[in-house]
Order: sequence, then structure tokens, then C-alpha cells
Amino acid sequence: MTDPASDAPVGFVGLGQMGARMAARLVDAGLDVIAFDVDPVALAKLAARGAKAAASLRDVADKAAIILCSLPRPDIVEQAILGVDGLASGSTVELIVDLSTTGTAKLQEIARALAVHNIDLVDAPVSGGVGGAEAGTLTLMVAGKAAARARVDTIVRHLGSNIFVIGDTPGLGQKMKLVNNMLCAANAVTAFEAMVMGVKAGLDADRMLEVINVSSGRSFITTDKLPQCVLPRSFPNRFATQLLLKDMRLGVEEAQVDDAPLWMMTAALDFISKAMDEGDPQADYATLIHYFEQRAGVEVAGAALESFAS
Repeated sequence: MTDPASDAPVGFVGLGQMGARMAARLVDAGLDVIAFDVDPVALAKLAARGAKAAASLRDVADKAAIILCSLPRPDIVEQAILGVDGLASGSTVELIVDLSTTGTAKLQEIARALAVHNIDLVDAPVSGGVGGAEAGTLTLMVAGKAAARARVDTIVRHLGSNIFVIGDTPGLGQKMKLVNNMLCAANAVTAFEAMVMGVKAGLDADRMLEVINVSSGRSFITTDKLPQCVLPRSFPNRFATQLLLKDMRLGVEEAQVDDAPLWMMTAALDFISKAMDEGDPQADYATLIHYFEQRAGVEVAGAALESFAS
């Protein structure tokens, strides 16, 4: 078995908004990173930073015992790992870390299939956005066998400052991530609605946030998302609306399987689905506020708070 503290190559698959920044963290930390992405531009950019560019998924798995994946959808995760010439077909791979939001059922299916190949799976979805990925301050919700978690501990600590062990079974990390993302989405919808209501009534947007953020209504949306993205009207693309919708659907579906009642989350899911039909699915979810603004005939605008890093 490979020593997690050795200089052995580490594979990284998926160089999107989050993955590119996480992989760069590993390169900058001095790890020997072998990366692959279907986007040759993203792959070339990381290679210019010091990573080795793999020719294919199989190439990564033929060279690295530990491989991290950051991919946008469950079907893409499954195809990358279990598809023809996927990671599971490699001659060297022993352990795969899924940093994606894949959902519990799909991830457990993948874990069972990998076990047939004697490959361990560590479930480690992340939270903290592109700013957290770039700064190495992400939250990781880690689940998997203790020995497998130990093998990747020094690696994942280059990615996040909040590493939580959720359990010994892959899939529990996914449950935790979905709970978090559903709460974030519901907070976003209600905060956007409330801010538009306040502006329509004649309140100043900056003053509203000042009050809310020292009162009981505060959340990540009011402390970060609104002042950084909405008030300055910049709407940087940090987390696509379609990805938030995907996470909401996964969470609601899993709650139905678990027979856990969801009223507010289901309402938020229905709203996001409807609002996205009128907007750009690839735009950041902060743009959901446009749905309320257009109907109220106002804009939630204020000071640009450039001091925020994430």
C-alpha cells in the first residue's frame, strides 16, 4: 500500500470552477499532481502551473494510487470512475476521493462497484465556494473507512481548514453536504425575497444588511452573498444556479426515500426551478434575485464591499 506521506503522484480529475483551484492548491503545496479534464484549456493552464497533464482517465489511474475527483453531476462521476477506460480500469489506482456532490445512492453504488476492484472510496464533498477553494479554507465532509481516510488526510488538508469526519460509510458525507446546500438554497430564496420587499417599501439595502447581520435574520446569504455579489450588481459566477438546483433535487429525493418531510425545501426547489427557466442556468445563483426584482420593479443595489475574499 502507498504511504500517504510519500512523494507518490496524486491524480486529480475535473478542473472546473472548484476543481481547478483545488488542484492548484496541491501543485503549489509541492505534490506531484497528474491531472485530467475534458477541457484542454483548463488542463494546459494547470500544467503551466506545474502539474503533469494526463492523456486520459485511464492514464491517470495507471500512474496514481490516490485520485481526487471534482465533477459537476452524478452521471459524470459514475462515467469517469466506472465507464469504459475509466478510473477503475487503471493498473495503479487504489483509492478514489470524490469531492463532488454526487448524492448518497449513486455514491454508494460506485463504492460497491469499486470494492470489486479492491479500490477504496472516500466520500468528501466540499463547501466554501471558489474563494475557499483558492484559499484552501474549504469545509470537507469526509466519510469512508478509517484506514482510507488516514491515507488521504495530509492531502485533503491542503484543500480545507475545516475537515469533519462524518462517518465510516461512504455516502454519509453526501447526506451532510445535501443538508447544508438545501439550507443555503432556502436561505437564499427567502433572503432575496425579503430584501426586495424592503427596497420596495423604501428601505436602504445597505442599512438593511447592517441591521440583519447583527440580528436574528443573518445567514451566509446576508453576510457574504448579498454584499459581495448582489448589492454591487456584479454577480460573479461562483456557483451555477443549475448546480444548486441539482443539489436541491438530490436532497429532496433522498428525503423522500428516508420518509423525512420537507415543506420549505420543496418550496425552495419549486421556486428555483421556475426562476431558472426565466434566467441563465449557468449564471451564479445570486441572479435568482432578479425574479423578485423584476416583479417588484426595484433593484437591490448598494455599496460594493470589495474587502470580502470569498
